[in-house]
Amino acid sequence: MIKIIGEKIKLKEATESEIEELYYWKYEEKEQAAKQWNGPYIPEEKLTKQEYRKIWIRDSEIIPGIPSTLIITVNEKLIGYVGAYWVDKNTNWLETGIVIYDKQYWNGGYGTEAFGRWIQYLFEATDLHRLGMSTWSGNTRMIKVAEKLGMKEEARIRQARMVKGEYYDAIKMGILRKEWQALN
Repeated sequence: MIKIIGEKIKLKEATESEIEELYYWKYEEKEQAAKQWNGPYIPEEKLTKQEYRKIWIRDSEIIPGIPSTLIITVNEKLIGYVGAYWVDKNTNWLETGIVIYDKQYWNGGYGTEAFGRWIQYLFEATDLHRLGMSTWSGNTRMIKVAEKLGMKEEARIRQARMVKGEYYDAIKMGILRKEWQALN
């Protein structure tokens, strides 16, 4: 069982009950504040708890022994997760992301620490060449987190995302293994 302990956060693999709690945050929590930032332009069909659990378990590893997702906890309280998926296995390129559902933990450095420790883990545990991240130009907090961690803007697709009837740019950022190693 992977556990990464930071100063403010802990990253770890989810238990069955934590998968249930993630389901609550993703589909049942009333405010759904995280959806205002995390891909609000992507239409999302609500899954049943059973379907959600199946997908979580089916997609649990990016390569054998390396989880595709770890939950973020603060003092044993689940606040979100970090994740990764393949863009191109031939060139060792993963896309990464983070969601902090509990808005009480926004703007406190929790996301920066969690995402940084996730990137560190992925580079240490694999032979990945690059890690990427995608967002939209309205998500300035995520862009700042990525920049703090050394990611560079690599592409800006103008007015490719629509949020609440307004167009925003799609943003692609990334970091190479050698850049991460030079910074850390």
